[in-house]
Amino acid sequence: MEPRSEPDPASHLPIIGAVLDVAGSASQLLLDLPAVHALAGEDDPVTAAGGQIGAQVKMRVGQRWIIASIRALRLAERDDALVAKVDFMGEGDDLSGEIGAFRRGVTRFPLPGTPVHPVTTTDLRRLYAADHQGHVAVGHVHPARDVRAMLNVDAMLGKHFALLGSTGTGKSTSAALILHRICDANPQAHIVMVDPHGEYAAAFGERGMRLDASNLQLPYWLLDLREHGEIFLTSSGPERQVDADILGRCLLAARARHRLAQDIGRLTVDSPIPYLLSDLLQILQQDMGKMNRAGDTAPYLRIKGRIEEIRADPRYGFMFSGLLVADTMAAFLKRVFRLPADGRPVSIVDVSGMPSEVTSVVVSVLARLVFDYALWSRDEPRRPILLVCEEAHRYVPNERNAEGSPVAHILNRIAKEGRKYGVSLGLITQRPSDLAEGVLSQCGTILAMRLNNERDQAFVRAAMPEGARGFLDAIPALRNRECIAVGEGVATPIRILFDDLEPHLRPASADPSFTTLWRETGDEDAIVERTIRRWRAQGR
Repeated sequence: MEPRSEPDPASHLPIIGAVLDVAGSASQLLLDLPAVHALAGEDDPVTAAGGQIGAQVKMRVGQRWIIASIRALRLAERDDALVAKVDFMGEGDDLSGEIGAFRRGVTRFPLPGTPVHPVTTTDLRRLYAADHQGHVAVGHVHPARDVRAMLNVDAMLGKHFALLGSTGTGKSTSAALILHRICDANPQAHIVMVDPHGEYAAAFGERGMRLDASNLQLPYWLLDLREHGEIFLTSSGPERQVDADILGRCLLAARARHRLAQDIGRLTVDSPIPYLLSDLLQILQQDMGKMNRAGDTAPYLRIKGRIEEIRADPRYGFMFSGLLVADTMAAFLKRVFRLPADGRPVSIVDVSGMPSEVTSVVVSVLARLVFDYALWSRDEPRRPILLVCEEAHRYVPNERNAEGSPVAHILNRIAKEGRKYGVSLGLITQRPSDLAEGVLSQCGTILAMRLNNERDQAFVRAAMPEGARGFLDAIPALRNRECIAVGEGVATPIRILFDDLEPHLRPASADPSFTTLWRETGDEDAIVERTIRRWRAQGR
């Protein structure tokens, strides 16, 4: 072999080992233990971490650098060496010994014996340098102090994302941070957030529109047959199907009485046509009059009794009010979807004050309206919508907990088809193992914070790509406000330390200090009186 005519650009770089063997996406390195120890004294924190789990190293192949992440370490047969299992992440052009523009995937693998070098902070800057158009900065890349962690908004939202983490890891604050950064860059965004605990209204202030039981005004006639059944049907087993058939027949007849129905050629039971509850009860009564046996009237009596019970219950006033019969569909969609945003791109739907038995129906209706609006507006100028679900495992549970609810059905459909129509899904949960596996697998970007439960860790590990396994081992040891980010929204799997969010932009989710609050006393009588008043009035 003829000697090189040009100097090797990598000749001045420290060598910490060599490639031992190559096997597809993964391979093994033989690291020199004294060289690894020497790195610990480097001023560059990235270089100093070059021989640790989760650290990145580089190998020169031709005119390119191959980047790999260390997954596992063990002592070699000789005492002065380590064997490192690594995952290949991608490659970049060689710029005088430094990494140029990074690309995922490897076109040429290194041969055994290829020298291994540590990645430097300068390399990381180039690795994560992104055209700021379409990217938002949410923190710093660990362990670098001055390399910003960027999320590609189009890639992250285009294929959905999930934010996972145990309670107390800073998950809600991190979710608020990401949404704030997105809104900073896109003030005319359209974001709908389902808030089950009433936390996020405090985080978005004038930037968000809070919708709760007092002002949501969700017209009941927007519900489809499955959602009507969730509220109006109390039976189970074979009886439920009989009741559903009766409800569907009478509901179609009630919708047909509205003048809007006359302009529609083919009316279905799911068409969002206003109708009067009194008309539905009257049609049920007329249909029941045709029955000739007392046993045949039982389904009608069950449905009528439930409808009358709902009408009389003030907790359901936000949905079953007589004021909601007019055709307010356009105004409702514009208000909830922020069309136009008018400086308030986020609508926070606070379901904490709604009856628990109707919460999933409300989420189902909102999710279905988001999807249907995107579906039927395909020929119009596009207005993509982001739907964020906090406590997502409540609405799309796994097979063990699933009962075929309407909300699980529509969220599954959005996960599979939403990106075709400009609907993005953001799932936030502390129990990923309780989430439907098919939905999580549709999330192109996963942000995993600390997970304490082994079942949750195993579930997330199965959902992540092979090349991120080295990072996954660090999930139980992550600090608060740290996450492992993998997928479409980041250039390569990274460990992120989220920025500290200003106090006035944080959700109202801070844990109470028992030792501090238990020292306070006084005014208990008034506290109890006001609490009982709100309790009895259900928040009104």
